[in-house]
Amino acid sequence: MSMECVVQGIIETQHVEALEILLQGLCGVQRERLRVHELCFKSGPNLGVVSSEVRLLCDLDQPEPTWTVKHVGGPMRGAGADQISVMVRTMIESKVSKNALRMFYALGYKLDHELLKVGFAFHFQRTAHISVSVSSVNKMPKVHAVDEAVPVTPGMQIVDVTAPATPENYSEVAAAVSSFCEFLAP
Repeated sequence: MSMECVVQGIIETQHVEALEILLQGLCGVQRERLRVHELCFKSGPNLGVVSSEVRLLCDLDQPEPTWTVKHVGGPMRGAGADQISVMVRTMIESKVSKNALRMFYALGYKLDHELLKVGFAFHFQRTAHISVSVSSVNKMPKVHAVDEAVPVTPGMQIVDVTAPATPENYSEVAAAVSSFCEFLAP
């Protein structure tokens, strides 16, 4: 089972440049541009009693756009979850071909919503492989109209700090993510 440790927050756009400089110093790697078209699908009634949600992500910043399918489970619950300050959840992702969109429709999934995330990311190794992304979230006025996307929350951007984990190492990974996030908190 794959898991990920996640901390999410928001930042006012006016402070993004200062955060980028701070992240550059903390991470010690160059930032990568981020431009991801995200389509969220919900299962139809013919796919079982329990509804499911999958995300199809297209990295538009690559010379040839690459596609990934991602299923994110709910947060870990129980006594262990109360002891850590980071959300831990199951997550499965895989690269897919550009035909995946047609496949999801053929399976009975329905497009729930789509977003365009634009910003930057840092990927680096500490105790765990940590990714920090800062992005504006944009909605499309028409289906697949990426070039017409408008900000959902003008003046605000989302900050995601994530790291992959396993059932065996999630507490160490969560500690690494939590420790890193302490540097970001005011």
